[in-house]
Amino acid sequence: MQVLVRDNNIDQALRVLKKKMQREGIFREMKQRKAYEKPSERRTREMAEAVRRARKAARKTAQREGLAPKRRGKPKEAAGRGGRPAAPGAAPTTAS
Repeated sequence: MQVLVRDNNIDQALRVLKKKMQREGIFREMKQRKAYEKPSERRTREMAEAVRRARKAARKTAQREGLAPKRRGKPKEAAGRGGRPAAPGAAPTTAS
């Protein structure tokens, strides 16, 4: 893996390196190798990962074909409500 350092900007080069390592799965692999993993646990984990990948691929193709709705983030609360219900008998407030 190679990262170019431009204008002696080490911070930017480190950020790029970390992003590349994250994308390659190096951090995940290092975390897994910290402790011994039994062969049966490894098979179970790999099967679960394969199922997860297959479901994700099926969901993506269904979205592309218009069969499933596209996933969105959490719905935002109405502006100014703060997520708390108004006190009983309180007058509604309006922003001026």
